[in-house]
Amino acid sequence: TLADFRSQEGDALDELLTDSVASLMAAGAVKLKTVAQDGMRVRASAGAASFRREERLKACLETARQQVATLKAQLADDPADKSARKQAAQLRAVSEREARIEAALARQPELAAIKKKQGKKPEEARSSTTDADATIMKMGDGGFRPAYNLQFATDAESQVVFGVEVVTAGTDQGQLSPMVEQVSERCGQTPENWLVDGGYPGHGQIDAVAENTTVYAPVPKAKDPKTDVHQPKAKDSPAVAQWRERMNSDEAKALYKDRAATAECVNALARNRGLNRLLVRGLKRVKGVALLFALAHNVMRAATLAPELVGLGTGTSAVPQMAG
Repeated sequence: TLADFRSQEGDALDELLTDSVASLMAAGAVKLKTVAQDGMRVRASAGAASFRREERLKACLETARQQVATLKAQLADDPADKSARKQAAQLRAVSEREARIEAALARQPELAAIKKKQGKKPEEARSSTTDADATIMKMGDGGFRPAYNLQFATDAESQVVFGVEVVTAGTDQGQLSPMVEQVSERCGQTPENWLVDGGYPGHGQIDAVAENTTVYAPVPKAKDPKTDVHQPKAKDSPAVAQWRERMNSDEAKALYKDRAATAECVNALARNRGLNRLLVRGLKRVKGVALLFALAHNVMRAATLAPELVGLGTGTSAVPQMAG
């Protein structure tokens, strides 16, 4: 029942997140002035050995199709046979494997394009026959394992989660603008300040959100140590030039300190609550898990920020150990 709920009620969970945020904003517990966004890579429910190249996947698919055809023929010959139930179960299993291999093959062009962009051979792209949406990513310990990239956007003052997304790329590039849009739609307003680490601020992303929020992110170091990276360049857009100059100010440096205290704290709490390895497969189901963790986190924050919303009275003394 829980598995069905996680996989089938993703829209309902998203609406619940909106409701939880709206309740806290209505209670005055959340100001939505500064948001910190960060991604955390979570181990997928797929083994490294399940990743295969395109040619190998095609061979596996042909084998699976032959097995499906054989089992269908056996069932058609004698549907009343005592072993019919067993053969039907085998047919379901083989058919599911066939579908997973087809999904893995369908993802090959995307992964090949990523390899090419990285300067690697496209034919080296591999996808999983267990979970086609899983991607081999570099993890926090430096190793490479199948994982998903879970994105959270959190209010810096209250540490309430406003935005949740799951992506299959191991990088945070390109994730700034979609999250700003999601939070704006969910809350009906856009935060004044948006804090991200150095993996987010592509020039196109900064331009895309410049009219809605002010981005605070470290400026990449130059190859030449004598170059002042905070001085605008000739090809910079107005938004990028302002970002460079802004990050050299004492005010920006002070505000940016809230990023680690917010985003990394939320990530650590999620790890402590069991978000270390996923037990579901597929992007839709993983998104459901991420939303459940965000909802649980917001309930715990509500117990401290607005205990009356969760039936705990008007003080916080009753729940000091729940406040994390």
